[in-house]
Amino acid sequence: MSELVLSSVEQGVLTLTFNRPERLNAWTDALGRRYFDLLEQAEKDPAVRAIVVTGAGRGFCSGADFETLSAIQGGDYAAEPDPRPATFPTTIRKPIVAAVNGACAGLGMVHALVCDLVFTSAEAKWTTAFPRRGLVAEYGLSWVLPRLIGQQRAMDVLLSGRVFTGTEAHELGLVNRVLPGEELLAGAQAYARELAVHSSPASMAVIKRQVWGDWDVTLEESARAAVREMMASFRRPDFAEGVASFLEHRNPAFPSL
Repeated sequence: MSELVLSSVEQGVLTLTFNRPERLNAWTDALGRRYFDLLEQAEKDPAVRAIVVTGAGRGFCSGADFETLSAIQGGDYAAEPDPRPATFPTTIRKPIVAAVNGACAGLGMVHALVCDLVFTSAEAKWTTAFPRRGLVAEYGLSWVLPRLIGQQRAMDVLLSGRVFTGTEAHELGLVNRVLPGEELLAGAQAYARELAVHSSPASMAVIKRQVWGDWDVTLEESARAAVREMMASFRRPDFAEGVASFLEHRNPAFPSL
């Protein structure tokens, strides 16, 4: 199981690589458990300040493995479900950057878009795929997509299940950056290193909670909560270090979570 997701840490950045290249990293229960376990470990590891998620070979994640889908269809699926939902990465306090290097379909697209930032290769192939398999918008994608790209564009990619490139994903507003394939992983890791060096872990954790959580509240509620968070930030050592490093023209030495 440990080989289903490769893991390496360098300069504060944990890189997780889905590792079923012969299946375009199709999602299985075992792969999902390992991925979520590694995210939980990363949250507790002070050496990790940011996370990059990518796929081995030609795919990011081509969706649910067809063997799993066939077992469900045949009534032979008896795996114990992971209690952690597909949206679990949104609860991890450290920023997660998806580096979509290739096929990103169905459940794979869900797992890209529940990361905090998304980079893609220009030639990566994206698709929701659901209606072409007789399925529906799964795992909260009907909630996430309209908020990212608007209702009409979300309807297009959900209803059609059409394939589009990483370049179009950027034009639609699904991703932050589109890069040539050979530059993708290095670009995502470089961005993550910038976060690891220059951004307060405590501040990033709160900001991540604010952004994902504030989709469910009014502007007034968000503003009131932000005042409470700001007052709390004044009392953290990160604030003093952030000001001192700015005045002293040096990189900050923020404490780990």
